[in-house]
Amino acid sequence: MFGRSLSCSPEGIQKAKKALIRYSLTQKALAEDLEVTRQPIGKFFRGKAVDRNLFVQICDRLDLEWEEVVAEPASEPEVNQDNSIDIDIDAIVQEVREKIKPRIQELCGTMRVLDMTQPIKLNDIYTSLNILEKITGQQRLGINELLQEYTNEDFDRFTLARITIKRVPGLEAVDKYSKLMILGKPGAGKTTFLKYLAIQCIGGEFQAERVPIFITLKNFAEAANKPGLLQYITEETINSISSIRNVLTYGKTLVLLDGLDEVREEDNKRVLKAIREFSDNFPKNQFVMTCRIAAKEYTFERFTEVEVADFDDEQILNFTNKWFKDKAVKPETFIKRLEENKPIKELAASPLLLTLLCLAFEESGDFPANRSELYKEGLDALLKKWDAKRGIQRDQIYKKLSVQRKEDLLSKIALTTFEGSKYFFKQKVAEQYITEYIRNLPGANTDEEALQLDSEQVLRSIEHHHGLVVARAKRIYSFSHLTFHEYFTAREFVVVRQSSEEALQNLVSHITEKRWREVFLLAVGMSPSADRLLLLIKEKIDFILTDDPRLQQFLLWVREKSLSVNFYYKPAAVRAFYLDLFRTIDLSSTIDLDLDLDLDLDLDRSLCFDFSYCLSQSLDRTFSVYFSQSLSQSLDRSLDRSLDRSFSISLNLDQSLSLCLDPELKNLLQKLQEQLPSTKDWQKSHKWWLANGKTWCEELRLVMIKYRNIGHDWQFSNEQKELLQQYYDANKLLVDCLNSDCYVSREVRQQIEDTLLLPIAEIKQRQQQS
Repeated sequence: MFGRSLSCSPEGIQKAKKALIRYSLTQKALAEDLEVTRQPIGKFFRGKAVDRNLFVQICDRLDLEWEEVVAEPASEPEVNQDNSIDIDIDAIVQEVREKIKPRIQELCGTMRVLDMTQPIKLNDIYTSLNILEKITGQQRLGINELLQEYTNEDFDRFTLARITIKRVPGLEAVDKYSKLMILGKPGAGKTTFLKYLAIQCIGGEFQAERVPIFITLKNFAEAANKPGLLQYITEETINSISSIRNVLTYGKTLVLLDGLDEVREEDNKRVLKAIREFSDNFPKNQFVMTCRIAAKEYTFERFTEVEVADFDDEQILNFTNKWFKDKAVKPETFIKRLEENKPIKELAASPLLLTLLCLAFEESGDFPANRSELYKEGLDALLKKWDAKRGIQRDQIYKKLSVQRKEDLLSKIALTTFEGSKYFFKQKVAEQYITEYIRNLPGANTDEEALQLDSEQVLRSIEHHHGLVVARAKRIYSFSHLTFHEYFTAREFVVVRQSSEEALQNLVSHITEKRWREVFLLAVGMSPSADRLLLLIKEKIDFILTDDPRLQQFLLWVREKSLSVNFYYKPAAVRAFYLDLFRTIDLSSTIDLDLDLDLDLDLDRSLCFDFSYCLSQSLDRTFSVYFSQSLSQSLDRSLDRSLDRSFSISLNLDQSLSLCLDPELKNLLQKLQEQLPSTKDWQKSHKWWLANGKTWCEELRLVMIKYRNIGHDWQFSNEQKELLQQYYDANKLLVDCLNSDCYVSREVRQQIEDTLLLPIAEIKQRQQQS
């Protein structure tokens, strides 16, 4: 151990002299700065012992780390000319490992984030991390390349975080690079990975020949008396400086430096210098450092930069299995619901947000019906809790924006880009949106150059602090998840623009665009009262078919047909059934719209009398396709199918006859059944269908039109079919909104249900009567 007096090593004296020159100082000037006589200063530069406190003051004034210039006490081992040390380094490593083991286990053995009620063991939850060896934000790609095969006309949910860069396991990357800078978004698992490295190392599972040293850089920067890294490590590990210096000199340590981005701005320069000099002075060691992806402004020349990859499906499954192990909620249930909720699943790619989803799901065994509440909780975690719980302060410009201001800014960017289908946008475009926003804030600098600089810093801070907007390539950004892009778009309408009539009219103008579906669900969910928005949606949907008499006639038939059925189901549900029946002509398909009205239709029981219609339509479609094909191409396949078809038709007609209540209809169906060929001779059956099938189907259709008012050939054009599909999809969305746990008055809910899927003339008539 060092005594109360310290002396400078020969190498340290040379560094000190260079520092005098660098700062244009003399020994006399240095003595005056420190308010001491020249004598102790002279002794310092001659390598003589001086008071310990003065020694540290001199080093601080010269911007030197005192541990790196101090001479070893005489009792310490001497370095021979061949640079070997006459000590048993393996024994020292084991000694230091034993001393440091309890501290590593205490510091790194557990984790607790967000609203966990108690810490959990790291090894019980840790999921292997993957690393990208190329930084996504540094790719030289254009927006079109990022969008890949996505088209607006055929919109489906796509993953903004889709990664084509090769992934490698985290441990493999650490083994591959001796000095590694791991970059990642907030909540990507950087700290957890370093803790895992420390636990694996001290447990002998990874680089067991090294001593793991885990340093939280924020704590180092704010330590009393501003010690150098060597002194701080010595104090943290409760080891002698000679032992630590020995294992460092021999390259026997795994140095884990966590959270460079969490260092305060005023400490940044000193910490960067300390890391650079420490890694240069002890180059044989393994270094792994973490930092948020947008926070790094300083390049460590000898460090290789990599990025933490988002979780893939396998990692999500592994994490889930560990989380719900031995709990009431089963992991299979969570995964099933996750697969059924694609917008929620997008968030699961972030370890932090996956933890939030698990916490929420564990409470009730399901995700909230109102997804906006779940997303708000996730955003709160990124905007407030994640930094606040760890006492992290950020830069000044972005800190001046309150959480609400930050959300308002993100909402503005979201709507502007979403309306233009700009899921990826250029840096300059984003900065322009930011400039327009912050120039109107109280006390904002109106100088254009200053505003530009501020907008650059704000954009960088949004990515750095919260990871809600991230770089996808050089100077190209997007929201981190499409889900958040949609959330902030909805928020602009409801919160920022306060659900004004103009805002809501603008929103409902997009009712037929599939990519706006989630925005509508979120807007309804976050509205204090969704009455006005839902009524506007209903009004917009009703006018989709208003100008087409043929489609209005079809809706009239749907209404009349539903009235002919006397059942306990809601009229809107029966109308939905007939609309969907015409759309799909397949009773085995899922009747989405009527089931979403909470009716649980038993189709085989309640609507069996219309089965013959579906049968005839199916046959008609089959034979239309059949006769359009060349017999030489399809004969062999059709022979088998025709036999199966004949048997199926006969069986289904038997069922229909047994349930038919109309004597005349029953008699006609009996006659049609008797015309069917025997199913025992498949060749004769096939020939019969070729000769008589189309005529037989047409006879069945005419019977069903006469007795059941079903089977009409509407002969809609492709344009009409497209309108009808839009009408169906929009009504399906409206029903989903009603069932989303939003706040809507009973009166408005009843009004919408009563007029769902009605022709416009009847809707207007009801409005006049009310």
